[in-house]
Amino acid sequence: MAAYRSAAGFQRVLLAFKHVCLKQRCGVIICRYSTVYDPNEKTFDKILIANRGEIACRVIKTCKKMGIKTVAVHSDVDSSAVHVKMADEAVCVGPAPTSKSYLNMDAIMNAVKQTGAQAVHPGYGFLSENKEFAKRLAAEGVTFIGPDTHAIQAMGDKIESKLIAKAAKVNTIPGFDGVVKDAEEAVKIAGEIGYPVMIKASAGGGGKGMRISWNDEETREGFRFSSQEAASSFGDDRLLIEKFIDNPRHIEIQVLADKHGNALWLNERECSIQRRNQKVVEEAPSTFLDPDTRRAMGEQAVSLAKAVKYSSAGTVEFLVDSQKNFYFLEMNTRLQVEHPITECITGLDLVHQMIRIAKGYKLQQKQSDIPINGWAIESRVYAEDPYKSFGLPSIGRLSQYQEPLNLPNVRVDSGIQEGSDISIYYDPMISKLVTYGKTREEALKKMEEALDNYVIRGVTHNIPLLREIIVHPRFVSGDISTKFLPEVYPDGFKGHMLTAGERRELLATAAALYVAAQLRSQKFLGDLRVSIVPAESRQWELCVELDKGVHMLGVSRAGNNYTVEIDGEKVEVSGEWNLASALLPITINGKHRNLQCLLRTAAGEITLQYLGTSVAEGQEICVIEAMKMQNSMTAAKTAKVKSVHCKAGDTVGEGDLLVELE
Repeated sequence: MAAYRSAAGFQRVLLAFKHVCLKQRCGVIICRYSTVYDPNEKTFDKILIANRGEIACRVIKTCKKMGIKTVAVHSDVDSSAVHVKMADEAVCVGPAPTSKSYLNMDAIMNAVKQTGAQAVHPGYGFLSENKEFAKRLAAEGVTFIGPDTHAIQAMGDKIESKLIAKAAKVNTIPGFDGVVKDAEEAVKIAGEIGYPVMIKASAGGGGKGMRISWNDEETREGFRFSSQEAASSFGDDRLLIEKFIDNPRHIEIQVLADKHGNALWLNERECSIQRRNQKVVEEAPSTFLDPDTRRAMGEQAVSLAKAVKYSSAGTVEFLVDSQKNFYFLEMNTRLQVEHPITECITGLDLVHQMIRIAKGYKLQQKQSDIPINGWAIESRVYAEDPYKSFGLPSIGRLSQYQEPLNLPNVRVDSGIQEGSDISIYYDPMISKLVTYGKTREEALKKMEEALDNYVIRGVTHNIPLLREIIVHPRFVSGDISTKFLPEVYPDGFKGHMLTAGERRELLATAAALYVAAQLRSQKFLGDLRVSIVPAESRQWELCVELDKGVHMLGVSRAGNNYTVEIDGEKVEVSGEWNLASALLPITINGKHRNLQCLLRTAAGEITLQYLGTSVAEGQEICVIEAMKMQNSMTAAKTAKVKSVHCKAGDTVGEGDLLVELE
C-alpha cells in the first residue's frame, strides 16, 4: 500500500504489486510456418474437426489456406466459441460434459454423416488416440487424419509399446512389462525393481494416472490414485511400473511418416519444465543435445515409427539423464500440443503434412532437408492460480483480453476471445504463446516482452510464473530438469521478490502515474474544469508506503518526463500514457519497461502488474478431482472432523468449505 502527499495535502492511493515486467527489444525476424499448397494436389473438399478450442482453430487455419471447407463440432456451452465461428459449418454434439459431447462418438459420427465430411482431424486429447473411433470412420469410408488403428493400438498401450520399442532396438527404461493386478503386487514389483519407481496408466498420457513412489506406503497409495485417474480419464485402469529416472530431462522427437515407408525426424523439443507431469514451457531445439545424441534419438524414433508402419505426425518421448543416456517413454500418435515450436524452426506446417499423408501422398522432404533455423519457445498460458501447487484451475469470464500480436516474432495459438468463459468442463488452457529468434537469447527476450504485453482479465492466470521461469538464471543457462519447479521453488511459487533497485523503480513509476492522473483529473476536454485555479504544479512531495515501509518522494515534472527522488537517489521516468489503457509503456532511467494497470478506482486504488474420525497431521481427509487430476487434501494438524460439507460427485469451487476440523 502506498500513500501520496501533494502540496494540497495528503491524498491516498493503494498500490498492489503483482510482478516486475522487464522489456527489451530484439531483432526483427518473421515467426511463421509455411503452408506450401499445390492447387493441383487434390486432398479433401470438407474436413470435420473433432475437437474444440485452440487446436480446432489451428486446424481450421491450415484448411482455409488449402481451400478445404471445415466443420466444427461443439457442446451446447461452446455454441459461441471461436472455433465454431471460424468453421464453415457447425454441429452441436451434446451438453457440456465431455462424455456427452466431445467424447460422444455416436454424436460425432452423426455429424460426419450429416455434413458429408470426407475426413476427420481429431486434434489432440478427446478421441485423437481412440482406435475404435478410427475404426468406425474407416467403416463409413471417412478418412481419419492420423495413423492407422494398428499404430494407435500398439503405441497407445504403454506395455505393448515398450515391448515393440525393445524389439526395434530403442532404449527402454527397466521395469515390469505386464499389467499390475493390485496394490500388493505393485509393492512386490517395486521392491524387485528398486525404489524409486513410476506407477502410470497403461493407456493415455498428459500426466494423468502417474505417481512417483519412494516406499511401500506410497506405492499402495499411488496404485489407488493412478488407477482411479486412469479409469476416469481413459476408461482403462490398467497400470504398469518402471524404474523412475531421478532428475531427468524430458526431450521428445517429432516424427513424420507417410504410407509409402518414408519417415523423418524433425528434431527435438525440450519439455522438462513441468508441474504434476504436465508441460509448462517448451523450446526447440534443446540446449542439452549435441549433434550425435540428436541424431541417435531421431534415428531410434524413426525406427520405432517404421516398426509399427506409422503414417502421420507423431511424437516419441524420451527421458534423458545427466550423461545423455536416453530412454523411451512413450509415443503420442497425434499432433502434439507443443508442435508450433517445431514448425517455427523447420518452416513446415504439420497440419498440412498430416492432411497430405492422410490422402496418400508421399513426403516431399528428405532427412537432409530438415533444418534447425533459429530458436523457438512456447509458454502454455493457463487460467490457473500459480501460487497454489504451481497452478490449480481458475474459472471465469475473460472481461478483457488482448494478445501481444503487435510484436514481431510472436505467435499465439488460442481458441478464445474477450467475453469467453473458462469453464470447469474443459482444460483451462488460454493459449500457447510462442516466440522466435535467431538465437535462444533473442527468443527469450521476445517471450519476456510478449508476456509483459499479454492482457488477461477476469480469470487468474499463470503469466507471473511463466515470466519468472524464463528469466531465472538456471533456465537461462539451460540447467534444467523435470524437477526444476520444486527445486527452484521448494515452498511453492511466491511471486517475484523485489530487489532494492526494482523497489525504487516501482515506487517512482507509481508516483509518476499518480501525478499524471491527478493532472488529467484537473482538465476537461482540454480546458480547466474551473475558470480560476492556481497555476499547474510542477513539483510534488509524496509520502509513499510500500510493504509497511515509508518513503518520502520528491517529484518534479517537465512535459512527459518525471524526476523522482527516493531515499537520496534520483529515478527518471517518462512516457506518453493513456491512463485508460491496460498497457503502460514506460522508460525508467533510460530502460524500457511495460507495466499493466490491472485496476484503478475512483478512490485512488491502483493495482499494477510490474515486474468426525480422529485425523492425524498429513492424513488424507478428502480428494478433489480438478480437470481430471485428483488432488488429495490433507489435515494440517491433528484434529477431529467436525462436519463434512460435500459428498462424492459434488462439484466444488475455489473457497468452498469442504471439511471442518476441531
